[in-house]
Amino acid sequence: MPIDPAFLKSVPLFQLFDDDELKDLAAEIDEKNYVSGQMIFKAGDPGGDMHVVLSGKVETYILDEEGHRVVLAEVESGDMFGELSLLDSEPRSASAVAVQSARTCVVDRDDLKHLFARKPHAALDILAVLSRRLRRTDRMLSQRVARNPNTVIEEKLTWSDRIADGVARFGGSWKFINTFTVVMLGWMALNMWGMAHPFDEPPFIGLNLILSMLAALQAPVIMMSQNRQDSKDRVRADLDYQVNLKAELEIMELHQKVDKMKEDMLELLVRLKDGH
Repeated sequence: MPIDPAFLKSVPLFQLFDDDELKDLAAEIDEKNYVSGQMIFKAGDPGGDMHVVLSGKVETYILDEEGHRVVLAEVESGDMFGELSLLDSEPRSASAVAVQSARTCVVDRDDLKHLFARKPHAALDILAVLSRRLRRTDRMLSQRVARNPNTVIEEKLTWSDRIADGVARFGGSWKFINTFTVVMLGWMALNMWGMAHPFDEPPFIGLNLILSMLAALQAPVIMMSQNRQDSKDRVRADLDYQVNLKAELEIMELHQKVDKMKEDMLELLVRLKDGH
């Protein structure tokens, strides 16, 4: 089925083309069809071409360090994907899969040279698209956290750590203060007025012994919990460092790719101009 030149007119990359040029381009571009769930390409595959979605929906994604899928974009009719590999001839940096039955047209490097020869300003359209992708990736990297610190801390807890944290939470709450106040008042009232033969007469030596034992046990448990808090802070600091380092490296790599693509396109435009 031939590609409709009128559809190509709606693609930002080809909006500068007139009707005759669109017809010529439609005759040169290859078309491919994918069923829902079909992999279009994987990260690391050889590049050299890009796709423009004619119909359906395509999802581009990468896998993080834990093997979880991170969706970069959902590409629909009129949008393009795979342009980075087309421009720098490097292996694919992301994977693409058809989430719905999709029909795409494939633009390779020869088609791109043909495009620049006819309309050099189309290079600016590609740079605009790449800039939007770069901004979106920057936002994603700044917002995404490698791992939830609370999850990491929870995984490292031992049963003794859980007991220490539980005792510290209860010992530092109003529930403990109110409960213990009621117990002490009840103890004293029972021994002063409630029993003919009290088991702990004033000055309540038994109660003082219990209070001393409780204080002796509670103090080291609370200190253990405080040490646990220091460990939690170190875990959070380490994870923050990993996220910041990863974001910095990814952004530097993206900027290097964009700079290289700008140089390649300027060089190509100069050669095309000299050729005329």
